[in-house]
Amino acid sequence: MYLMVLPLIALRLTSSAGLVAGVTVVLTLAWPLFGLHAGAVVDRVDRRRLIVVVNLVRALTLGVLTVLLLGDLMSIGWVYLAALVLGVGETLVDTALAALVPASVDRPENLDRANARLEVAQNVTNQFVGPPLAGLLAIVGLAAVTGVGALLFLATVPLLALMRGSYRVAAVGARGGDGVTAGLRFLWRNRLLRNLTLLTAAMNVFWAAWTAVLVVYLVAPGPGHLSTAAYGVLLTTMAAGGIVGAALVVPLRRRLGDHLLLAVDVLGTIVLIGTPAVTTNPFAIGAAMAVGGAGSAVWRVIVGVVRQTVTPADLLGRVYSASRVISWGVLPVGAALGGLIAELWTVRTVFVVGGLASVGLLLAYAVTVRPKDLASR
Repeated sequence: MYLMVLPLIALRLTSSAGLVAGVTVVLTLAWPLFGLHAGAVVDRVDRRRLIVVVNLVRALTLGVLTVLLLGDLMSIGWVYLAALVLGVGETLVDTALAALVPASVDRPENLDRANARLEVAQNVTNQFVGPPLAGLLAIVGLAAVTGVGALLFLATVPLLALMRGSYRVAAVGARGGDGVTAGLRFLWRNRLLRNLTLLTAAMNVFWAAWTAVLVVYLVAPGPGHLSTAAYGVLLTTMAAGGIVGAALVVPLRRRLGDHLLLAVDVLGTIVLIGTPAVTTNPFAIGAAMAVGGAGSAVWRVIVGVVRQTVTPADLLGRVYSASRVISWGVLPVGAALGGLIAELWTVRTVFVVGGLASVGLLLAYAVTVRPKDLASR
């Protein structure tokens, strides 16, 4: 919910597309600044307990925003500070969740099913339920969105308590060293992981630019003329596509193979970025978002399985965070680029340039990832 509400709060405080896009920049700065350290933390502590502590901090942060909104004390600086805290929390929780999956699976061949289920759960909560709920609550007031968000983070604590056992790695550093850069070194030496990570980073530049300015383009007084609630509902189309993609990824892998499925996601990115350049019709944009969401879910599941298959357990947190530092570390660059283009020209220009440039991603994928690489891992 906070991924939607923070830009909306900023939009209430300023009409500058650059400042609104800056919220997305700050939200994503945590990965390049803290990502490697997050992996080191995850590989050294009980991963379940870490998620509990971080979610309590995130609940407190949203609670403070609620008080500031109710007291009419909000400023763009507070929005940026909250974005940074929440972004750091995301690095820790996402890394811990990814590292928990292999420990929760009885057989390696079930990793794709486990990752798909996690992907569905994240899509349902983060995108399918969160945006429309935030949109509906925004009718009451943005403080209602942040307040409910704080309560939802608190609600995860008793649920996590139901997980029994220890989720701390028995020995850290047995393979690859015990420093914060050990995961980065392991990733870079593995050709398949390195190329998949770099391709993810390239796609994320376009996704970040698109995300950073979409709210300005679609929400009134932008050319899309959508209400806040309607914008929240529109965002659920991406989640719906993600749920479908994650639900079908296991049988599709058996029928079509990983190489073709990953290529479909690259095509989905091109469709997603370019559609707003040719229309402001919410149904067309929603359809493109569904396609992009489905492809993104398939990509994350397959790449997650590859990473978990080739990475030692004591390095898993650091390898995951290293991949995120690279692939998500470019998000501030993409968001800033989107904001800059929107300020210098128009918001639509972001989608025109991005749609045309993203075609090159398909060629890059064909050259750097071969079918035999995925088959021989």
